Amino acid sequence: MKAVCPGSFDPITLGHLDIITRAAAQFDEVTVLVTANPNKNTGLFSVPERMELIRESTAHLSNVSVDTWASLLVDYTTAHGVTALVKGLRSSLDYEYELPMAQMNRRLSGVDTFFLLTDEKYGYVSSTLCKEVARFGGDVSGLLPEVVAQAMAKKYRQN
Repeated sequence: MKAVCPGSFDPITLGHLDIITRAAAQFDEVTVLVTANPNKNTGLFSVPERMELIRESTAHLSNVSVDTWASLLVDYTTAHGVTALVKGLRSSLDYEYELPMAQMNRRLSGVDTFFLLTDEKYGYVSSTLCKEVARFGGDVSGLLPEVVAQAMAKKYRQN
């Protein structure tokens, strides 16, 4: 069974990586799909940079690949024979946000969404929060894969 973990991943966090790792244990193939979120401003990392950071962070997972898509998610799932979407939930706020999208995706394509509860140690971790802490020189170790923390530090030094 093929699954997709969609998101903007700007950047990938250890919370994302936990969900991807757990999905990889349940599905034959998992694609981490970097999508554009029209409700978010331009990212810190370009899409190609995000994809490379995800590849490096998931290199130990043999059944995980990385791709990008800029249109309807259900068009991707249909074109690639994907039968499941996997989303991580940190709180009821995430559920409230994700539920209508899951229902619409199911209506449009029949694809099911599987919600995984985030490990409690990552319940407060978000890409946005990590970027804000790092931008002001705070310590984000233990929140991001090391390769991502290094790339983020480099970006902020350049700015």
